[in-house]
Amino acid sequence: MDFAAFKKMASGINWRSFKKLANPRVADDLNVFLEKLPQNTNKTMLIILGAVWATAAATGLYTTVQLQELTALRTKLAEGSALKPAVPQIQDMAVNGAEVENFVKNAKDVYTGLDIKASGSTVLITASTTAAFGQFREAIGHIQNGGSGWRVSIERLCVGRECDKYPLAASLRINKVSVNTPG
Repeated sequence: MDFAAFKKMASGINWRSFKKLANPRVADDLNVFLEKLPQNTNKTMLIILGAVWATAAATGLYTTVQLQELTALRTKLAEGSALKPAVPQIQDMAVNGAEVENFVKNAKDVYTGLDIKASGSTVLITASTTAAFGQFREAIGHIQNGGSGWRVSIERLCVGRECDKYPLAASLRINKVSVNTPG
């Protein structure tokens, strides 16, 4: 509301009528009115008035009790959230390529019947014949248990005649678990 509209509204009010309310006799007049109220009204009106006041008092009491319970619940909730532990976040992080390359270099010397290559954190194991299946299986197990904290997942595994290029082929991705504590 802008000032001009307020000024226009205020100019329409008869301020002299409020002057009567500032008179000291107003409080005495109100007191006399309230004291004579039982004689000037009938019983039904007094009962209705009493019921309205009783309802208002009961509503006020009920509201006060509910607000106290709500405040207690809010306090408990605040205490509960303060006790909530900080849960660490777990992520898979790719293993350093140099570490995988070192491991593959040593594994090539052990598993001579297989072709083992490293590409970043991925290891590719292939064999030209299914006769090397024993070594193939052992090489996969060796990589599974290869490094400290390694988490190996099989991306592709093919064994047998249905394989495209090599009858034995496996692609393994090597990750490490990283734990980040929220701070």
